Amino acid sequence: MTDTARTARAGVPERPTLDGLEETWARRWQEEGTYAFDRSKATVPVPDAPSRNGRRADVFSIDTPPPTVSGELHMGHVFSYTHTDTVARFQRMRGRTVFYPMGWDDNGLPTERRVQNVYGVRCDPTLPYDPDWQPPAAPVDDAARKDPTPISRRNFVELCGVLTAADEQVFEALWRRLGLSVDWSLTYTTIGRVARATSQRAFLRNLARGEAYQAEAPTLWDVGFATAVAQAELEDRERPGAYHRLRFAGPGGREVLIDTTRPELLPACVALVCHPDDERYADLVGSSVRTPVFGVEVPVRAHPLADPAKGTGAAMVCTFGDLADVTWWRDLDLDTRVVIGRDGRLLPEPPAGVPAEPYAALAGQTVNGARRTLVGLLADAGDLVGEPRPITHPVKFYERGDRPLEIVSTRQWYLRNGGRDTGLRAELLARGGELRWVPEHMKHRYDHWVGGLTGDWLVSRQRFFGVPVPVWYRLDDTGEPDLSHPLTPNESALPVDPSSEPPPGYDESRRGLPGGFVGDPDVLDTWATSSLTPQIVGGWETDPELFRQVFPMDLRPQGQEIIRTWLFSTIVRAHLEHGVLPWRDTVLSGWILDPDRKKMSKSKGNVTTPMALLEQYGSDAVRYWAASGRPGMDLAFDPAQIKVGRRLATKLLNASRFALGLGAADALRAPYDNSSSARLTPRRDLELSATEPLDTAMLAELSGVVAAATAAFDGYDHTAALQAAEGFFWRFCDDYIELVKERAYGTGPGADSARAALATALSVQLRLFAPVLPFATEEVWSWWRYGSVHRATWPTTHEVGRAIQGDGDPELLRLAGDALSQVRRAKSERKLSMRAEVPLAEALGPAALLDRLTLIADDLRAAGRIDRLDLLPDRAPELVVACAF
Repeated sequence: MTDTARTARAGVPERPTLDGLEETWARRWQEEGTYAFDRSKATVPVPDAPSRNGRRADVFSIDTPPPTVSGELHMGHVFSYTHTDTVARFQRMRGRTVFYPMGWDDNGLPTERRVQNVYGVRCDPTLPYDPDWQPPAAPVDDAARKDPTPISRRNFVELCGVLTAADEQVFEALWRRLGLSVDWSLTYTTIGRVARATSQRAFLRNLARGEAYQAEAPTLWDVGFATAVAQAELEDRERPGAYHRLRFAGPGGREVLIDTTRPELLPACVALVCHPDDERYADLVGSSVRTPVFGVEVPVRAHPLADPAKGTGAAMVCTFGDLADVTWWRDLDLDTRVVIGRDGRLLPEPPAGVPAEPYAALAGQTVNGARRTLVGLLADAGDLVGEPRPITHPVKFYERGDRPLEIVSTRQWYLRNGGRDTGLRAELLARGGELRWVPEHMKHRYDHWVGGLTGDWLVSRQRFFGVPVPVWYRLDDTGEPDLSHPLTPNESALPVDPSSEPPPGYDESRRGLPGGFVGDPDVLDTWATSSLTPQIVGGWETDPELFRQVFPMDLRPQGQEIIRTWLFSTIVRAHLEHGVLPWRDTVLSGWILDPDRKKMSKSKGNVTTPMALLEQYGSDAVRYWAASGRPGMDLAFDPAQIKVGRRLATKLLNASRFALGLGAADALRAPYDNSSSARLTPRRDLELSATEPLDTAMLAELSGVVAAATAAFDGYDHTAALQAAEGFFWRFCDDYIELVKERAYGTGPGADSARAALATALSVQLRLFAPVLPFATEEVWSWWRYGSVHRATWPTTHEVGRAIQGDGDPELLRLAGDALSQVRRAKSERKLSMRAEVPLAEALGPAALLDRLTLIADDLRAAGRIDRLDLLPDRAPELVVACAF
């Protein structure tokens, strides 16, 4: 808090408005460092200090999800990031030193695809760097996209950096407009120098401990992106296909029928497989059959994963058609006959043992073309039984790709994640049990994923705009690389790019020459960097004091769909490197649904972008809509709910102006001690107290609201906190202010009591609403208080209780409101103005209830403009107010 934040109050405007508040307050917050992380208050733990996870309990650190900047922010982002921001604001007002960074996830395949489409270029690593190359004006036309200009890897990476920097500015402007209380000095990018060094350091340590390793193995491969894909990045999509029944030649002329959706893989067939208990094929197990068209002899083997009820019960094992093929190939130690290359076409030469003549018709064809050709060959040979039978079946895709995945044999880098190590798997499952899940049922997704892993984490990618794998390889006298003994840099040299820098002990002139070296051409999976966000932003190994202050972190907010990727991978990295969880709590977001209750997604074309809504309704209104959805619960996008939020924010301005006009500001003439302390402290000696029954009743109910809202925020239930505050606010406006305003206009103890109650209630409610409606609350706060409402202390029941002289009956306000609403209804039914006089009103009800009504009778008469109020006990079972006109 700077001195400028304690300057003179702004005063109450004649006509308050929400318009323009975002620009005004976003600028002020930035200028005054309202949300800056104060390291001086986040002291390093000492033995007798209260701590959590080994560090000070007065620090609250958030591992903010870095949004991908290769597209547009949408309402789903607004939804989840608003939830996190309410937590940050609440914790800051509770006196915690909040560490709230923002990051941009800017490397990886989505960014490359966007650069290719915007500029009409493609990366060709064989080309030399051209320092004078200039990109074409963007965006380019379709012709340029179909015939992209090849550029060097370095030129391509630089172009990716230019585009992401521009995208990040747009994203930051939207986040500031939304009012995220981020410390923008802590902003990081996943392709920045710090992130690259952190990611490479972690990889090198994984390598040194044996947790990172290379292997030649069947690899899920995206033909469009030309890169390997990890298990966590898969998704099934329903696609049309067809079953083809093929005739294999068995012993003694026996025919063996096989159903397959991929007849083009027939030259890659290495076995037939059946279930061990399938009697139809029991006599064939251990023998061999010959493939149609090619006449290759393949064994018949038994395996429990073969499904007797699927097709003919026997399956063709090819290397490789799907993940089942990989399992059978590995478990049964079968031969390898690869026919599909990295470009998605059949290889020019047949695999060993496959005759060249029939294969020649398939060589170089696409998968679909080869399928048509082979089906024709099968039909000509009489080995296609019947017509293909159309089906719809799930096909595996890379989650960002548009072509079905293939499985090719490649050499890749892997990181151990428990997929092949039962001990590590058990440790990672135990970590999931230590984590606090909000909502709790989301934990089963983590357990299901970890328990179902079938392999280690494939972390290398054959792309360009990413963190380079930080190793080189010696070349022997024939120019072949020694892959078993990679050369590694010193950590002090990180980050490095092996494609443009030599390894220690070599100079660039020896690159690619026998006896020299070659750099690893791959980059790390984007999740291999994003999984280190706590370490990247926390200063791991670069700022040890900061790292001790903020790590392990308190909160990881994120989407439920990336539990298997971002959440799990972050736990893996922290467990392997630090032996702890990376955070204490995780809060998972639900989905945003369109008006038809369908999940919003770019692929469905039903995504709504937020900027127009923020400009039309105001940020507080949009935040109100977002806060209406609880963690883990889906929320429909509803402009009507946004309008409700704008109405609430507008009412907050107008009701506050009215309350201050009644003298509420004068009840706390000098509420804060303007010392040099950054956190302003209340001066209780100058406060007035509420003494009248209606005033103490209102504050007693407000005390309960404070307790409920505080408990809700502590449980990450921002929706319940908002509902508690909003429900009370409307009673406060519609009932209490109307009941008390005549008395507040007067003088004497009754007026002092009213103004004290109004001042306390307004101050408390502004702070209750501040996490959700930051702009309106800050605006009102500036009219009559010093500093920022977002640096004020969170209200407590003790604070409210100290404003009450004696005891308060919270039900008394509800009773008064009920009586006043009956008077209003009587006037409305007679089409009279609410200012119309009521000559006589009779209150009927139980005697005890009317005795309580007596306590607030004067306020009721003033608010209802009642000349005479008669109380008639025991004439009705509940309160009835009858008016005579």
